[in-house]
Amino acid sequence: MVHSIDAALFKSMIISGAALLEQHKQQINELNVFPVPDGDTGTNMSLTMGSGVTALQAHEYETVTAVADAVASALLRGARGNSGVILSLLFRGIGKSLKEKRVCTAADLAAALTRGVEVAYKAVMRPTEGTILTVSRVSAEAARAYVESGEDLEELFDRMLSAGDEALAGTTEQNPVLKKAGVVDAGGKGYLYILRGMLSALLGHPVEHTGSEDEPENTADFAAMGDEEITFAFDTVFIVRKNHPDVDLDPFREYLSSIGDSLVIGEDDEAFKVHVHTNTPGDALNAAQQYGTLELAKIENMVTQRDDLAAGRKAQSTDDLAQVEKELEAMESESPEPVDVPPERRYGLVAVCAGSGMEAVFKNLGVDALVTGGQTMNPSTEDILRAVQTVPAETVFVLPNNKNIIMAAQQCDRLTKKNVVVIPSKTVPQGISALVCFDDTLSPDDLTEAMTDACGTVHTALVTYAARDSEFDGTEIKAGEYLALLENQLLASTSDLAQLIGGIADAVRDFDPEVLTVFYGEDVSEEAARAVEEKLAALFPDADIQLISGGQPVYYYMISAE
Repeated sequence: MVHSIDAALFKSMIISGAALLEQHKQQINELNVFPVPDGDTGTNMSLTMGSGVTALQAHEYETVTAVADAVASALLRGARGNSGVILSLLFRGIGKSLKEKRVCTAADLAAALTRGVEVAYKAVMRPTEGTILTVSRVSAEAARAYVESGEDLEELFDRMLSAGDEALAGTTEQNPVLKKAGVVDAGGKGYLYILRGMLSALLGHPVEHTGSEDEPENTADFAAMGDEEITFAFDTVFIVRKNHPDVDLDPFREYLSSIGDSLVIGEDDEAFKVHVHTNTPGDALNAAQQYGTLELAKIENMVTQRDDLAAGRKAQSTDDLAQVEKELEAMESESPEPVDVPPERRYGLVAVCAGSGMEAVFKNLGVDALVTGGQTMNPSTEDILRAVQTVPAETVFVLPNNKNIIMAAQQCDRLTKKNVVVIPSKTVPQGISALVCFDDTLSPDDLTEAMTDACGTVHTALVTYAARDSEFDGTEIKAGEYLALLENQLLASTSDLAQLIGGIADAVRDFDPEVLTVFYGEDVSEEAARAVEEKLAALFPDADIQLISGGQPVYYYMISAE
């Protein structure tokens, strides 16, 4: 039986908890769909705890108070993401409760964990159950119940973990987003790993940092997370050194809640740390400077992170900045800094596409500059800006031709003296339709309206493949199957391509198409494409069927119905 924890043991327990979390961080990442499916909760929690470990390893401590204070301060400044900030708040409350404690008893620890939960709930603007908050609260409640009659710290942890595991299992039903993805809460899972690691050290078997990670037991279906799951695109975290210790942050909380969600603010006497999801991170940073001096900021685009995960890629984050900067420096050394080409005419055109055939189509329709990109290879704002700057026109119309590229294109207008107008084309066929109605005699506003309206007259079906097993809106998808998307919504999944084309034909029949255009991709032979053309011609005898070698990657076929 263990009845008290001294400073050395408490330090070892926290380091052990961080090590076990580190070993399972990828498993936690694979569960991360709430508050947004950006797949970084394990990484954020691990880096947050890592900042505490670094602080602890630099010193020896005589009291648990000193250990708790050191961890709380380090976690506040090192907290990453929503889960990391909440984790720092839990330890902030623990530190407050363990003031003037040389050693920690079971009753002390139960009170400290309860205080941590109280601090976390108070700091979160709109607490949501079915999250790390729930798991930490339920486990703290179990600790309080035990110390009414017990003093053994090992038994205390066993009770907490049993209650926490039960609470974690229940998060799937508590949170609709978790239920849709079929997983438990990632943050809650990570918190329980920390407690388990602490228990191991308490029993004399501290977990060592090995650098290796366990394989995920369960993964979220990131492909099932649609655009509606991300209302605010930018995950924004920053630290502000206070103007004075008693600064009132309530007005700032109200302001941030009006421009975003997932708001958490942690603070100590010297500084405060903000986590918020917003579409205007610059506004949040500017407003923060009324309350102190901005020290550090981190902004990540959760939409692109979600898209990377849905496509089976690693989600890029600010942790990749060092490598990204090296790549940019190499690119910049090879090419001169672009400047705006002086305007020689009224209008110009830039389009995003991939494939030699697609490029030829857009060039034939009068596009001045092309940007290589599309699904799974979204160009950056800088890529699009460079193209815009080469066009000798006063107003440059940009056709993104993919919903995930529209936002990046829209950033160009403030980075150049040219007037940049983004036509919200979500597919290549929409972009082509917009170009067909291009009329340089119209005013910019009238031309924008005409091209935007033209996008709405085109219905696009896409044929691609499933990179992995998944589920979408109740439909099971097997790796390697053909997928049909209509207006970016799943239409069908099958290993029979002819059956899939028939399903597309049935769906577009409601549009009563006069023209069907089939763009076939780089992995499709002309013979196979002719077979699809013939099948559609038989199904739509009164429609004009056009077959074009697009050479596009990712999609075997793009079929437009007008």
